[in-house]
Amino acid sequence: MFDAIRRYTGRFRVPTRPRPADVPQKRAHNLFEAAAVYVAARVEDDEDRAEEAAAWVSPEALSFGVSELACRAVVALARERDESPGAVARDLLGLPAN
Repeated sequence: MFDAIRRYTGRFRVPTRPRPADVPQKRAHNLFEAAAVYVAARVEDDEDRAEEAAAWVSPEALSFGVSELACRAVVALARERDESPGAVARDLLGLPAN
């Protein structure tokens, strides 16, 4: 009886094949990782790497990630310099102080 049940339920199982260990697993990139790689590549004038990172996420997600990275960088620099974020942002962009 149990054998009949095992055969019946076995038809519904999806066979899974183990992946070989030497096959690299493709990992999804998140938007912050894409933004970090994109900005670093732009700083280093590595256009190929910047294009690769830009392809990891949608343009909107990349824009959000770059914006978030910029905000965090300005805040970190402002704390380090003991200045306001506005003053640091203006200095980074080469704008005159208010």
